Amino acid sequence: MVYVLAFGLTRRAKDTHYSYCHPERRNIPTYKRFFLSPPKVGSVVEPNPHSLTSMKLSVLAALLASATTINAHATFQQFWVNGKDQAGTCVRKPSTNNPVGATQADMACNVGGNNPAPSTCAVNAGDTVSVEMHQQPGDRTCTTEAIGGNHDGPTVIYLAKVDNAATAQGASAGWFKIGQTGLVRTDYWGTDVMNANCGKVDVKIPLDIAPGDYLLRAEVIALHVAGSVGGAQLYMSCFQLKINSAGKASPPTVRFPGAYSPNDPGILFNLYGSYSTYTVPGPAVYTGGSAPAPPSVPPSSTTPTATVPPPPPVTTPTSATVPAGPQATHFQQCGGSGYNGPTVCASPYKCTYSNDWYSQCL
Repeated sequence: MVYVLAFGLTRRAKDTHYSYCHPERRNIPTYKRFFLSPPKVGSVVEPNPHSLTSMKLSVLAALLASATTINAHATFQQFWVNGKDQAGTCVRKPSTNNPVGATQADMACNVGGNNPAPSTCAVNAGDTVSVEMHQQPGDRTCTTEAIGGNHDGPTVIYLAKVDNAATAQGASAGWFKIGQTGLVRTDYWGTDVMNANCGKVDVKIPLDIAPGDYLLRAEVIALHVAGSVGGAQLYMSCFQLKINSAGKASPPTVRFPGAYSPNDPGILFNLYGSYSTYTVPGPAVYTGGSAPAPPSVPPSSTTPTATVPPPPPVTTPTSATVPAGPQATHFQQCGGSGYNGPTVCASPYKCTYSNDWYSQCL
């Protein structure tokens, strides 16, 4: 008597993610995931005719799918300020690396995200901070993708002003968006930029926001099964910050849950269809203005202020012209095919070529 484990596969050329973790199958009894009908005692079970016909390949595919599903999930675990590693001192670590749905109660700071972090990180308005994601706790190796398994999608960063960063509840906070990277070019997303940067996502703290305690919310929206309602997978962590600033701005805010709808075009999205644009869900990015006065704690020398003239472009060292416009900061992208952002790095960093698609300030 032979029992065949039948397993249907969905695979893109980019990597190996299988449809076993599709949300529509999560609550289906195990036997229904693999067979056309429940197995009967003492009978030979017929395999799903749409599955692979080889028993060995079917079993191997199931094992690969299981491993991919576990390892592809990830969490934001570490924090950087102007290129200085703060490790996991101010992150509220999620209890698992599993995703959260777009309307779930825990989507503000993830499951376990209301538990305080070991400490609160000090940051100045205008500083460049980085959040760092990896698949497993404590694993910061750059050879492993920060998030894999075809979990393509945007990276998004929010801030929320709170009375006390150590005790604030994410669901009660008002959030405003300060950064996002969506679809960069065909089949290259914010998550790909993050993976190329050893799991780090950079964002600048707006100059004009009011000082005080804040929560920073880092998020990935994985779209690999977002073609049906409820399929988008969100991975987020909250960081505790105390921001020193001379600003007074209080940007408009949104709530989590509530900011995203299951039918938002950036939440309900067919990653395997034909598209050339993508709308990152949520409010517009708040870029902020200039602060009325410099902060009382001088900013890091790696973060130029508006009063410092920009350095000459690194791509044309013989030119005496001083470029105008925005500059990329440490670790940010500064070049690559299809890239249309800043191509000049703030001093002392240089735009370093990685490949035809990506260069960054190092």
